[in-house]
Amino acid sequence: MEDLSGPRLYSCFRCRNNVSRQDDIISKDFQSGNNRAFLFSHAMNIVEGPKEDRNLITGLHTVADVFCSDCGELLGWKYERAYEESQKYKEGKIILEKFKIIKDNW
Repeated sequence: MEDLSGPRLYSCFRCRNNVSRQDDIISKDFQSGNNRAFLFSHAMNIVEGPKEDRNLITGLHTVADVFCSDCGELLGWKYERAYEESQKYKEGKIILEKFKIIKDNW
C-alpha cells in the first residue's frame, strides 16, 4: 500500500528547508571529521561552492562544499572527482553531515 503521508525527507537543521529524501541514502557509514555523515545519491535546495582538491580519509578528491539554499548553512560536500579507482563510485554524490540535517515527515 502506498504511503499517503509523502516521502520521508531530510531538512536543514537550522531553517527546515528540505534537502534530500530518505530513499536517496546510499550509506550511513561515512565520517566528516569527528562526526557521522550520510552519502546521498541526490540532494535538493542546495548551493554548491567552488571546487577544490582535498585530502580526505579515503584519499585525494575534488569536492565542492554544499550549502542550504535558504539559510546558507554549510551542510556537507559533493564529490566531483575521485582520484583513486576504488573511490570513483562517490563521484557526483553528496555527503550531508548528520548533525546538520533533521528528519522531516517521519
